[in-house]
Amino acid sequence: MAGQMVEFASNGGTDQGYLATPAGGSGPGVLVIQEYWGLVPHIKDVCDRFAAAGFVALAPDLFHGAETREPDEAGKLMMALNIAQAARDLRGAAVYLKSLPAVPSQRLGIVGFCMGGQLALYAASVAPEIGPVADFYGGHPNVSVDLTHVTGPVLGNFGGQDDFMTPEAVRQLDADLTAHGIPHDFKTYPDAGHAFFNDARANEPEPPYRAGDARDAWDRTIAFFRQHVR
Repeated sequence: MAGQMVEFASNGGTDQGYLATPAGGSGPGVLVIQEYWGLVPHIKDVCDRFAAAGFVALAPDLFHGAETREPDEAGKLMMALNIAQAARDLRGAAVYLKSLPAVPSQRLGIVGFCMGGQLALYAASVAPEIGPVADFYGGHPNVSVDLTHVTGPVLGNFGGQDDFMTPEAVRQLDADLTAHGIPHDFKTYPDAGHAFFNDARANEPEPPYRAGDARDAWDRTIAFFRQHVR
């Protein structure tokens, strides 16, 4: 079933997002959080892939219509993100998704990529509707997560050659989650760099995409959500 743009309430305002529903009409709910490019076709495709795997997936548009293919502009969009507004949008998206008749799960899963990986952890700390978190090499210098409010397990997929979410940063996150008693399962792909999952960048002169690592990380994520999103 093809996905569609939807609108949902966001603390007195509204936001939009891309919603994909499985052919069977219902399934566990998963929020998909964008990279710093915006709500681009790649993220919509990830939602469609979740729907094909039996999940109802919603990607909120945290940039409210802005998107780019230029790294410098994407960096500016990321740094200009209003974190308080993002929190409202993430909570609104969670409430909307959980309210859908097509979503029977008691708590939602959430997955994020790059900037979205950090925002996925952040969303789990501000929205009680969210449980398990899948973090793909997530980071944002302006987003601090209060782990005392994260109540679900965390899956992490990282690149050993990542110069953004560095191995040192991964070790620190591992230690922080351990200190807070949060169950987590991290895997680092030794030869992968940042954005190794993004197949939309496969044709770049020096593509970050690594098909084998991306496939393994996807399989891990699907298994994780099938176990924990109920």
